Amino acid sequence: MLLATNVENKVNTKSRNASRKKNGKNWLVILGFMAPALLFYGVYVVYAIGMTFYYSLFDWNGIDSNMVFIGLQNYFEVIRDGVFWQASGNNALLIAASLLTQLPLGLIMALLLFSPIKGMRLFRTVYFMPFLMSTVAIGILFIYIFDANYGLVNQFLGAVGLESLQRGWLGSEDTAIWAVIITICWQFAPFYMILFRAAIVGIPEDLYEAAEIDGASTWRKFSGITLPLLRPIIITSAILSVIGALKYFDLIYVMTGGGPNNSTELMATYMYDQTFTNFSMGYGSTISSMMFIIAFIVTLGIITVDNKRKADF
Repeated sequence: MLLATNVENKVNTKSRNASRKKNGKNWLVILGFMAPALLFYGVYVVYAIGMTFYYSLFDWNGIDSNMVFIGLQNYFEVIRDGVFWQASGNNALLIAASLLTQLPLGLIMALLLFSPIKGMRLFRTVYFMPFLMSTVAIGILFIYIFDANYGLVNQFLGAVGLESLQRGWLGSEDTAIWAVIITICWQFAPFYMILFRAAIVGIPEDLYEAAEIDGASTWRKFSGITLPLLRPIIITSAILSVIGALKYFDLIYVMTGGGPNNSTELMATYMYDQTFTNFSMGYGSTISSMMFIIAFIVTLGIITVDNKRKADF
C-alpha cells in the first residue's frame, strides 16, 4: 500500500513539473509575440510620458543644452495662467458637446442602418464619408462654409430672410468655438456609428423575437434590450470621446489657430504654441503633463462610476 502511494506521488510530481514546464514555454511564446508591441508601446508611450514629466521640471527652449532645473515652478505658473484655464474650459465644452451630440448621432445612424430602407448600402457609405476625409480638407471646407461673405451658412440665412443673423462665424469670439464644435461633431459621429453598429450586430435575435411574442413595441425593445446591452460600448465610446476631446488639436489649428483672442484655444493648441512657437519646451511639457493628469482623472472617474453601478446591480 505504501509503495503504491509513493509511486502515485512520484507520478503526480512529474505531471506537475511537466505542466509547469509547458506553462513556462507557453509564457515565453506569448511574450515573444507581445514583445514588438510592448517595445513600441514602451518607447513611444511610456517613455514619452515619462520624459514629458521630466522636461516639465526645467526651463528649456528645446534647442540648446542649457536646461535650468526649476522644480514645480512651471506647474505653479500654469495654475495662474488664465489662457490655460480658458483653453481647459473650451476642452470641457468640447467634451460636453461630444457626449451629447456625437454619441447620440452615432447611435441614431447605427439604428437607421438596420431599418428597411432602400439603398442602405449607399447610406452606409454616405454616413461614414466624413470620418474618411482628411482633417485638413474638412477644415478648409468648413472655413468656406462659414465664410462671412460667400459662405454657405450666410447665403442660406440671406435666402430665408434672416440677414440679421449673418456674421463672420469664425471671426467672432462668440461664435467661433461653436462653429468648430459643429465641424468636429460632424466629422466624428460616423466613428461611433460603426462602434454601435458592430455592437448591435452582436445582440442575439432570439431576444427580439421573444419580445415580439410578448407584444413589446419598438421603443420597448430598444429600451429593454438594445440600450442595456449597448451599455459597455457606450461606456467605451464615452471614454474615447472624453480622451479625444481633451487632446484634440488638428481641426482647431487648421480653422482658427486658437483665435480669435484665444476664444477657440484648446490645451493641445496652447501647448503647441508654447512649445514650438514660443520655444518654451519646459512650459509646453507642463501643459502636456496637465492634459495627461486631467485625462487620467476623468477616465478613472468614468470607470469608477460604471463599476459602482455594476456592483449595485
